[in-house]
Formats: sequence, structure tokens, C-alpha cells
Amino acid sequence: MEARAINPEPSAQLDAGAAERLASGLARVARHVALLAACLAVGGSLFFSEVMNWPPCELCWYQRILMYPLAVILAVGILRRDARLHWYVLPLSLPGMGLSLYHYLLIKTDWFPPPDCLLGIPCDIDYIDWLGFINIPFMALTAFVIISVMMITWALQGGSARQPTGRWDADRLAVPLMVAGVALAFVLGSRLVA
Repeated sequence: MEARAINPEPSAQLDAGAAERLASGLARVARHVALLAACLAVGGSLFFSEVMNWPPCELCWYQRILMYPLAVILAVGILRRDARLHWYVLPLSLPGMGLSLYHYLLIKTDWFPPPDCLLGIPCDIDYIDWLGFINIPFMALTAFVIISVMMITWALQGGSARQPTGRWDADRLAVPLMVAGVALAFVLGSRLVA
């Protein structure tokens, strides 16, 4: 009996090629998506505290301490074309994910006893409850997850090989436009609420 080589189905070959193209395309925009998530999280937290006058609890402050520098680090890393950007971002975004998840579970479950909050605002207060599961810690968790996944994708796809070249530099245009867009949305949102 003759052994025959098994060739994968053509559709499996197409699926592998499509997955590689998707991962490669995602890696090209990963830094910008991470920056957008960080800017939106910073703008959202400032909106809730400064426009809506909702004082942040102690856990919210810790999440801010981890999120706010990410917007600056990502913007500077993109503008400098730093191929090691993920080394600076992940040490802030991964603990931020854990802290946000803890804060979310603290509010939504009775698994953890409420901590003694030193700021006078209880950490298990729920300012918003959209669709029964979306609250401020959930939004922070979502931003931290997006940032972490984008940076891991960037790193695994060889970030330094994906750096743009040429005279027209999308990075130098995209970063200020993103930051300006989030700032404009913050200003317009605060005017609509006032």
C-alpha cells in the first residue's frame, strides 16, 4: 500500500492566509488603537469627575495612576517609532486590568469584602449601571484589555518590522488628530451636559 501525503484542504490554506493577513493588519494599527483607548479612558474619567462631579474612589485613583501615563507613553512611543513600546506599556496595562477586574467584581458580586477606603467615597459605589453590567470599572477594564491586547499583538507581529517608512508619516499626523478629537469630544460633551 502506498503512503500518500495528505494535503490540507484549500479552504484551510485560505483561512491560514486570511488569519495571517488579519494579524498583520491589526499589528499595523495596534499602537494607534491602544492610544485611542487610552485617550478615551482618560477623557472619560475626567468627564465623570470634572463635568458630572462624581468623585472617584480610592480604587478609581489607582486605575487613573495606571491609565493616565499610558496615553502619554503611547503617544511618545508612536511619534518616536519605538519598537520596544510594549515594554513600557504592558507593565502598566496588565496590573490595570487586574485592578479594574477586582473593582468590577467588588461592585457586582459579594466575593470580596469592601476595602476601607481612605478617601471617604466607598469603593463599591456604582455611579452608572448600563445594561446591567457596564459601569465605570468595566469601562476601565475594557480600555486596559484593548491596550494590552494591542501591545501583545504589536510585539508578536514584530513591531520593529512594521514601522512605517517614507516621506508621508501617518504616525505624526494620527497622534495629534486622535488627541485633539478626544479633547474636542470632552469639550462638546461637557457643554451638552451643562
